[in-house]
Amino acid sequence: MSPAMQALAITLAVALVAAATVVAKHRFFPPDPDDEPREDVAEYISMMVGVLYALVLGLALVSVWETSDNASSHVQAEAGALHQTYLVADALPPDERSRVRAISEQYARHVVDNEWPRMAARDDLGSEGWTMLDQLRAAARVPATATPAQQMAAQELLSQLGTLDEARRGREGDAQSSLSPVLWLGLILGGVLTVAFMFLFGIQRNLTHIVMVMGLAALITFLVLLIHELDAPFGGYLGTDTSAFSRYFKV
Repeated sequence: MSPAMQALAITLAVALVAAATVVAKHRFFPPDPDDEPREDVAEYISMMVGVLYALVLGLALVSVWETSDNASSHVQAEAGALHQTYLVADALPPDERSRVRAISEQYARHVVDNEWPRMAARDDLGSEGWTMLDQLRAAARVPATATPAQQMAAQELLSQLGTLDEARRGREGDAQSSLSPVLWLGLILGGVLTVAFMFLFGIQRNLTHIVMVMGLAALITFLVLLIHELDAPFGGYLGTDTSAFSRYFKV
């Protein structure tokens, strides 16, 4: 089952559980017509809880969306700089050109085959990638007998490697970033509390109550699942993939 179908199934399951709870409440605890109206108090409390929960949802969504967007930007910048490094190497002396291109291809394969699964699992990436980056810098050094054009190419290559270094650091930081456990606690408890307050309205019509609770429960579940997917910038269904590297290199 695809992740999208799984999310849909979970959302529907939560909505059905909420509907079953409403039916059980109306059957076993029917509203007493002699009870004093509680709509004013219930509406006020429910409004406050809903507003506070909306703030938590908004904060969580902004946080994970920013991390996901930064991850995509860093990957694009890193792959682009690596590709430019490969192209600029064409102006270097033959020995340096061969080394730069070989290490560039090796670096791209290492990122896709080794580092990507580690990022998805939020594991440490190790030092091998940084070692390859140092090897690229060493290979970019041209001999004193190099022509002015070759020396200019070496300077441009070092500039691209500086961009690659910065983007790689950003990608590593994005891989280790995750939503605060406090926010996750607020999302789960706040969602449960928001749905629970729907039972305070004392709505007489059973179908109306079922529809309202099912809709609210489904919406909250969908948003929490969306946040969960965005919280995995390299491993989730909505995470950044390796296409930025595979577009330029055979990996």
